[in-house]
Parts: sequence; C-alpha cells; structure tokens
Amino acid sequence: MLITFKSDAAADVIMLGDPAKKLIEIMGKDPEDAKGIVTVVQLPETIARLKAAIDEDKARRANTTLEEEEAAAEQGKTGMAAPVGLAQRAWPLLDMLEYSQKEGVPVVWGV
Repeated sequence: MLITFKSDAAADVIMLGDPAKKLIEIMGKDPEDAKGIVTVVQLPETIARLKAAIDEDKARRANTTLEEEEAAAEQGKTGMAAPVGLAQRAWPLLDMLEYSQKEGVPVVWGV
C-alpha cells in the first residue's frame, strides 16, 4: 500500500504504507485512518515532533556498536542493502511540512 502526502506548497511525497504510518503516528495522527490532514495551525507542533524523532533516530544510530555493524555486514546489509533509517524516510515529509508552513497551506494524505 502506498500513501501519498500532498500539499499545494510542495511536490507529492509517496511512501510505502508501514513507514508512512510510522511517520503519521509520530506526527500525532491516527495511522489507521485512511485519510488525514495537518492543518496550518498544527504545522509547528508537527514539525517539532518530526524533528525530535529524526534527532532521536540519528542519536540511536550514532551509538551503533562495532559488533552491530559487523553483524549487519555479515548479513549483507551494507551499501544499498543497508536498512533505511527514520531520518532518511522523514526528510522529504519534513521538507513538505516546512514549505507548507511558509505558504500557510495544510498537508493531506489519502485524498
């Protein structure tokens, strides 16, 4: 399942269902709702929540031990096969939210 985030201030952001639902939950919305909106009033808090989650993910990844890196390498999870972190997934959506805040327009999905 794909979820498309839309805003009049930026290009669409398309994500696979599970990662998108995780970000929707971080934004303080119900991930099980097929449709949603971040209103202009909600944008500052939503942006702050997403930035906090990105910072937390970066800190967690920075504390990855050498043993964990070696285990991932043994499983072939390096380079293009390496897992994509929350920070990587969230940046396009964060950009959309910030552009939307500047333009004073909401962000919607499922419509």
